[in-house]
Amino acid sequence: MSFALSTLLAAQEVVAAEVAAPATLAPAISAGDTAWVLVSTALVAFMVPGLAFFYGGLVRSKSALNTMLMSLAALGVVTVQWVLFGYSLAFGPGSNWIGGLDWVGLRGVTAVPNPTYAAALPQLLFTAFQGMFAGITVALFSGAVIDRMRFSSYLVFGVIWTTFIYDPLAHWVWGDGGWLRSLGALDFAGGTVVHISAGVTAVVLAVVLGPRRDFKRVPTVPHNVPFALLGAGMLWFGWFGFNAGSALAADGIAANALMSTHAAAAAALVTWVTLEIARGGRATAVGGATGAVVGLVAITPAAGFVSPLAGLAIGALAAPCSFFALHYRPKTRLDDTLDVFACHGVAGIMGAVLTGVFASKEVNPNGADGLLAGNAALVGIQLLAVVATIVFVGVASVVILKVLAMLMSLRVSVESEVQGIDLSEHGEEAYHGSDLSDLTGRRTSLGDSVVITASELARMPRTA
Repeated sequence: MSFALSTLLAAQEVVAAEVAAPATLAPAISAGDTAWVLVSTALVAFMVPGLAFFYGGLVRSKSALNTMLMSLAALGVVTVQWVLFGYSLAFGPGSNWIGGLDWVGLRGVTAVPNPTYAAALPQLLFTAFQGMFAGITVALFSGAVIDRMRFSSYLVFGVIWTTFIYDPLAHWVWGDGGWLRSLGALDFAGGTVVHISAGVTAVVLAVVLGPRRDFKRVPTVPHNVPFALLGAGMLWFGWFGFNAGSALAADGIAANALMSTHAAAAAALVTWVTLEIARGGRATAVGGATGAVVGLVAITPAAGFVSPLAGLAIGALAAPCSFFALHYRPKTRLDDTLDVFACHGVAGIMGAVLTGVFASKEVNPNGADGLLAGNAALVGIQLLAVVATIVFVGVASVVILKVLAMLMSLRVSVESEVQGIDLSEHGEEAYHGSDLSDLTGRRTSLGDSVVITASELARMPRTA
């Protein structure tokens, strides 16, 4: 009897100890937060076809398919890299500079939350969300190499670039123990990691590859402005997941990030078209779309740290900087075809610095106060993060391209460039039988039966 009583008492003590130690239980998943980040992940993925339409509408018709496919393919190859080892390098346990290989192949990454990054989300969802950012970053800098970079070379460069540049940079800024994160640098959704890195890489690509053969002789006239407007609208819509989703919770910070994002895009659009009217007397559809995207870029690092009123200011301040950078670039020999640096690099730099001005702990207690809240030091930290990003990305991109050039050809041939990169690289055309935008001198089809040359087309009377 006494033995049985002792056994019963011991069992009760074990149960009591387990109840008193809830820390041993798996972290609880929030259904609401998980639902929101699931939707946000899909919204960021939706931005990729949005970028494809935006870029695709702005190029010549003979480059439309190649331009759009570079965006879609970037998401494909980077996702493979991300699952195999990219996520581990960016967010896995490691040093202050880069993660380790503990999570290679997503080993140990399950539906159980990782409290280090998102205590209420399945870690697999956090992995997927962050992977979308890596994919779209490679797609962004494709706009600098329109008409001339071999498709296979672009994909190989994209995978290597993600491994040796994006993953370490993401670890610096967002990874546990990353040196910029430890320093106090703020980047809510990717001002440095995504936009400045893409803008700097665009410049390096444009310089190393050199300009197109007809640069400054044949203008790059957008072949489908409605495509560009559609793409800008898709980007604006998807950006709510990009920025508000970065709160990693369905809470007030996410709501603030969404409103600040919308305010910045609107302010930048209004500022851009106002500058166009002041400069040339009329607003353009391409200008309005570009202005909105610039505002979205600029607010990205700040969205969860500043008020919507500050979002208006950031959009209005960043737009003129990108506007004049975009209009100055054609005066140089830099053939950044779709002005990736002016729109993403310049706006990303402005957004990162202005985060140091407008950030407030009243908006986000987990952030920091900026200049206007009495903490001028944050501006210095943000500037350091910007400079570190520019130097690291610029130098590393040059090295990668130079090594890659020794192993494979980076550019298409002159004949392929004249013919059109859609045909030479993919054997396809976006349009058949009605394309009048190719004025390279080869015969152009008008409808199904009439064939004219470019010189004959130039002599045709203009109609209303």
